[in-house]
Amino acid sequence: MKYKGVYALAIAAMVAVGCAEDKKGDNAFAKAEKTATTDFDFTVGQFADIKILRYQIPGFEDLTLKEQKLVYYMTQAGLAGRDIMWAQNYRHNLAIREALETVYTSDKVEKTGEEWAQFETYLKRIWFANGIHHHYSNAKMKPAFSPEYLKKVLAESGATLEGEAFDVLFNDKDSKKVNLSKDADIVLESAINFYGPDVTTAEAEQFYDAIKVDANEPIEKGLNTRLVKENGKLVEQVYKSGGLYGEAIDNIIGWLEKAKTVAENEQQEKALGLLIEYYQTGSLDTWDDYCIAWATSTEGNIDWINGFIEVYNDPKGYKGSYETIVQIKDFDMSKKMAVLSTEAQWFEDNSPLMPEHKKETVKGVSYKTVIVAGEAGDASPSTPIGVNLPNNNWIRQTHGSKSVSLGNIINAYNNAGGSGRLKEFAHDEEEVALEEQYGQLGDKLHTALHEVVGHASGQINKGVGTPKETLKRYKSTIEEGRADLFGLYYLMDPKLQELGLVEDWEKTGKAAYDGYIRNGLMTQLIRLELGDMVEEAHMVNRQWVSAWSYERGLEDNVIEKVTRDGKTYYNINDYVKLREIFGELLRETQRITSEGDYEAAKNLVEDYGVQVDQDIHKEVLARNSQFKSAPYSGFVNPAIVPTMDGEEITGFSIQQPESFESQMLEYASKYGSLK
Repeated sequence: MKYKGVYALAIAAMVAVGCAEDKKGDNAFAKAEKTATTDFDFTVGQFADIKILRYQIPGFEDLTLKEQKLVYYMTQAGLAGRDIMWAQNYRHNLAIREALETVYTSDKVEKTGEEWAQFETYLKRIWFANGIHHHYSNAKMKPAFSPEYLKKVLAESGATLEGEAFDVLFNDKDSKKVNLSKDADIVLESAINFYGPDVTTAEAEQFYDAIKVDANEPIEKGLNTRLVKENGKLVEQVYKSGGLYGEAIDNIIGWLEKAKTVAENEQQEKALGLLIEYYQTGSLDTWDDYCIAWATSTEGNIDWINGFIEVYNDPKGYKGSYETIVQIKDFDMSKKMAVLSTEAQWFEDNSPLMPEHKKETVKGVSYKTVIVAGEAGDASPSTPIGVNLPNNNWIRQTHGSKSVSLGNIINAYNNAGGSGRLKEFAHDEEEVALEEQYGQLGDKLHTALHEVVGHASGQINKGVGTPKETLKRYKSTIEEGRADLFGLYYLMDPKLQELGLVEDWEKTGKAAYDGYIRNGLMTQLIRLELGDMVEEAHMVNRQWVSAWSYERGLEDNVIEKVTRDGKTYYNINDYVKLREIFGELLRETQRITSEGDYEAAKNLVEDYGVQVDQDIHKEVLARNSQFKSAPYSGFVNPAIVPTMDGEEITGFSIQQPESFESQMLEYASKYGSLK
């Protein structure tokens, strides 16, 4: 599971208001992370609704040369597959990118005037989204320049873009990358390139339902394939060497083979060997073997995420998007935060879940803060702030999982400057003060609780299929909401103070509850165009959690809707009662998951998570218009540059890219392997 959208907006809001860090005491989360130099400029630039940031790699210089080589080889392996994500996102993305980049770099095109400015902004937007669909809303981004202008500059530069690949930029075809509307044929009407353009939902379901897997140790069927029709028959095109995306995969394998020669220990070497074999064969049994080896490889200073992993982009929840993150351990913070892993069983035992839905033994939960050294694919430029893997439930239960918080990414968000958005949407000065003093701490702690005890909690009833089979299109948002609720329930528990994680559990919990409700019912709407429904899984889960809880507490006025000076606010009157409501909803979402109750999942999401109060939305957009800070942020990667003595690497330097544009062009030139 990727902790990307879950708190991306909360962190953006936190950054925007410049929240003060809690510097009192010596608990695990309250101490500020001192990873950044005071003169480091975290902001690269801004365009449309995007702010581009940069991050540092503290601790890289303390690694041995062998460890630095491992980091370098793994980042190169990740970037070698960058084109795969573009191809997965939409079938014409690579052709569109090549044509527009040719125009952008041509010295025969006059680069002045309003339409050129619009062209440049559009290219930056699709660079950021890894394609022509918005990275968060999934809606197709249409150019502000005219078709005639594009034809003109294409001709001047010598670039070609014809037929559907040209027309789709301006028409209404393929308008949603992922279309989860309840009335849609979610496969046929999604532009994502996991299925042939003529494959329907019913056909995809029938195909995968017919694949029988081990009930106790099921493979993630369909994870690394594209399902298409050949001569009217459904077949899978497998991502592997010699198969679909084979040219890029061969380059990935080449870098992984180098990485294997500098593995820190035998278990790491074993995991890398299995990852190489998986890319060579496409075998999902080998993928499971790799995930087990990776999940149980806990020694060493370097770790990574690499493969076709998260299934959020598949409307059916089968197919993994290409993603890589290379990580260096942050020893100090990881040691402090290990307390949650140690106490995971206590959280499970004392949760409000039904007894039959609780795990008797929570196995192998680990949570660490890591330093990101490089990202690619679905993790870049828009990056998660935390990850919990592997996703295969039986592996997690039997062999454990790894949960990480991306410390230097969070640090970059926290230091990127801000505005007064908090004061605009908070109900009163007390709410502002709580957020400024305890909000960042509460968000960090919620991230940890979400990942360690949230995703790791609960169990599915015997004989019930996996959530992707039972809950279908609602699987992702139910799972993310369930993990959110687990964290929310414990954020108002004195146990956190007993464990030394907070100094004032009540104030920290209040700040976290205020922020969650404010975001779920109002401020996340700044990311949507007026009239849009909520569709992204994490945004949906934040809304249904908040809206259901608000409605549940109406009789007791737990959350009060306040109108003052023509503005709407939500004020929590009873935090203790709200915690009980969160616990009630947590119990229900776990029941839905454990029993595979599709109808209950559908009703919860459709009734509370998708529809938008248009009056509130219009008001939120109007109130937010005064702020110039973009609602979305992402990152350029620092370049790890080897120092060479002939053919031998003798050291490395870390160099920040000159601009977002220069890095995108360099990546296309250096790592572009697919057409």
